[in-house]
Amino acid sequence: MNLLKWARTKSPWILHFNTGGCNGCDIELLAAFTPRFDVERFGILLQGSPRHADILAVTGPVTLQVRERLIRIYEQMPEPKYVLAVGSCACSGAPFKDCYNVIGGVDKVLPVDVYVPGCPPKPEAIIDGVVKLIQKIEEEKIDEKGR
Repeated sequence: MNLLKWARTKSPWILHFNTGGCNGCDIELLAAFTPRFDVERFGILLQGSPRHADILAVTGPVTLQVRERLIRIYEQMPEPKYVLAVGSCACSGAPFKDCYNVIGGVDKVLPVDVYVPGCPPKPEAIIDGVVKLIQKIEEEKIDEKGR
């Protein structure tokens, strides 16, 4: 068990899911994986399958059309799983909040662990959000041991 938690904190695998919006957050999220920021040197990998991912990074507001798909992808992820809301749309629905087909932010559908606000957030902010999530995972390990 400790080996698995150690692996999750040293090499988190992220699944990116776009629920809609302007795609600005998608560009910034993927920019964090480019050689300029190179988060892969820290062990953070972009994963294409929910069955292998530890973190679900959601961008865009949750719409009625994508709600069931988002829940299905979340359910396919192995435990423990974490959700990262990237951008103002994923955090609250932002400018799309009062639209007829928008439910709101990701927290209306899934439990969110870390919010990364911004429209769009810079890659540095997204990396900071992932680091805060890793710290949260490490704190859970400490709580389990009772230290």
